[in-house]
Amino acid sequence: MRSTFLGGLEVSRVGLGVMGMSAFYTGAGRDDTASIRTIHRALDLGVTHLDTAEVYGPFVNEELLGRALRGRRDGVVLATKFGLVSHTGRPGMDSTPANIRAAVEGSLRRLGTDRIDLYYQHRVDTGTPIEETVGALSELVTAGKVGHLGLSEASAATIRRAHAVHPIAAVQTEYSLWTRAVEAEIRPTLHELGIGLVPYSPLGHGFLTGQVRSLDGLDEGDWRRTNPRFTGGNLARNLRIVDEVREVAAEAGATPAQVALAWLLATGDAVAPIPGTTRIDRLEENSAADDLRLTADQVARLNALPPATGERHAESDMAVVNL
Repeated sequence: MRSTFLGGLEVSRVGLGVMGMSAFYTGAGRDDTASIRTIHRALDLGVTHLDTAEVYGPFVNEELLGRALRGRRDGVVLATKFGLVSHTGRPGMDSTPANIRAAVEGSLRRLGTDRIDLYYQHRVDTGTPIEETVGALSELVTAGKVGHLGLSEASAATIRRAHAVHPIAAVQTEYSLWTRAVEAEIRPTLHELGIGLVPYSPLGHGFLTGQVRSLDGLDEGDWRRTNPRFTGGNLARNLRIVDEVREVAAEAGATPAQVALAWLLATGDAVAPIPGTTRIDRLEENSAADDLRLTADQVARLNALPPATGERHAESDMAVVNL
């Protein structure tokens, strides 16, 4: 697996999002032993970038990753997030310095480590100036508890304000062949400031694999059953996107998932997607995208795909992104 840099942090070009092993998706939490085997296989393949958050579960996903990394912590870039769980009793999002100090100790304990390599604010807390939040985070860097800082779903203006207080290594946001808003303002800002981009849901919540053509087979609690792009007839409308991806995949001798990831990797340096899976075969498939080279014509066809029908999140979730 080749590597890239998020700010000054070296990571594998394809990482692993661990969230779905514990929350939100079909099969979450059913077999932690199998999930740990998948994490171990990722390390064997050279996947060094592992992503979680305290809110996943909550807490149990960090605990799972901590168990998986016992005896294998060296060489791993461990990323987690704070801010959607309040430890101070404050309702809603909490990125106050007091909450950050409590949150980091819990994450360190659950992950079984003395340092977090990349620590993200999960969502921007409009009740706390970003300068105060990043100031508190910089103290954790000085103390050696955190290596690098990140933001998730922040606007270009917020990124600039944060970066002026302490260098931001990475910004995490949804980015894929059916979610490309980041290209308008966020991507140019990151390039200018030397900040890396970590696309989450790079496979469109599984849609771009070509395996999800209906809601049949999804658990009742699967998050996609309420997502606008999968409901109200939008799933059927969006199949035109994945059908074109499948055609490119057949031409390239690859899978749709590999094409979707290779397209992201071809968009430039300092891009490190974190597809999630619980299965070793899917992990191996995703990791192999690092070796896939799309032709200029294939990239152009993918660039020309129509936008997805439906918002990428429900209205309440969209209200807390790009702040």
